[in-house]
Amino acid sequence: MSRSALARWFVSFTPSPVSVRWQERLRSCIGALIGIAVTGISMHVLLGPDTRIPLLVAPMGASAVLLFAVPASPLAQPWSIIGGNLVSATVGVACAGWLADPVSAAALAVALAISAMFALRCVHPPSGAVALTAVLGGPAVHALGFRFVLEPIAIQSAALLASALVYHAVTGHRYPHAGRQHADDKGAGNAGAVRPGAANTGITRAELEALVKRRGELLDIDHDDLESLLHEAQMLAYARSASELTCADVMSRNVVSVSRGTRAAAAWSLLRRHQVKALPVTDDTQHVVGIVTRANLVEKRAFGLPSRPKLPLVRWFKRSTVPAPVVGELMTTAVCTVNVGTPISELIPIFANSGHHHIPVLDTYQRLAGMITQADLISGLYRQEQAKARRAA
Repeated sequence: MSRSALARWFVSFTPSPVSVRWQERLRSCIGALIGIAVTGISMHVLLGPDTRIPLLVAPMGASAVLLFAVPASPLAQPWSIIGGNLVSATVGVACAGWLADPVSAAALAVALAISAMFALRCVHPPSGAVALTAVLGGPAVHALGFRFVLEPIAIQSAALLASALVYHAVTGHRYPHAGRQHADDKGAGNAGAVRPGAANTGITRAELEALVKRRGELLDIDHDDLESLLHEAQMLAYARSASELTCADVMSRNVVSVSRGTRAAAAWSLLRRHQVKALPVTDDTQHVVGIVTRANLVEKRAFGLPSRPKLPLVRWFKRSTVPAPVVGELMTTAVCTVNVGTPISELIPIFANSGHHHIPVLDTYQRLAGMITQADLISGLYRQEQAKARRAA
């Protein structure tokens, strides 16, 4: 091997740049600090200071890295840490009892733990260390037997997971990372269903899953996140080739809106009748003061009364005493809006990173002029490309 080839080989080990912002890095560090502290304190409170059970086991440090530093990873989800740690602890204790040789028991425990985690779909890398701890943890761990699965592994895993759930919720970070939590909301709005042509661009979900399956290896990225990245890349490519488009060119103009005083049941009927997922809320001057979605109504059970009593007289009294909720009580007031002249390239990060799926468009007088969704954006870009192709032909 030549010197230059050897140098290139060493250079290939250079890690890729980390794109995580310093605020997110600090948030992850503080979260891990809190998580491990809460886990140790929980064990101390539950078992007392005189317990011989370890208040913290080393694998929890690795789990904290996943839960707080890379919470979007499939390996960091709740079932991964709970299922992976419990099954690995069980396998490790069993192997320690079956084989007297610690090296043989450790090797078999890790191998069987990986096999079980794959079978149960709870692969969690720190769980391999849990299996090793069960075998190589010393007399104190061996004396616990299968109690090791519950104390300390189950308790510490649950405490660390609870810390992560609370911390991410308090800091406004989505966890668990359920990629489909807004699936019914994506690409829908006052434009209705995705228009012909928009749905035929890019790669489909079925094709994406087939490609991932063809690789035959575990990729540390959720399929929904991968699909979202490809979707964003597609929009960026379109925006680059059609940078002259503005929101006025792609928005839906015939917008169905409601007022603060509209009854929730009426808003629900409008959503269903027009087959949309969100309605802008406007005042008397057509200024946007909020937005109400199907999720707002469903989550707060706003469009119907509780279960109706069977007796007619009781039902009559219930109907007269339960106030009918209105949109102003349920809407989201923090609304992201854009102007008709905003270039569509500025919408890409809003749709991709901010979790918005319906963006009201305002005219020069800051009044409601239209609504734009991901479907509107892609469809407009697609029409632009088709027009360019026809002109070129």
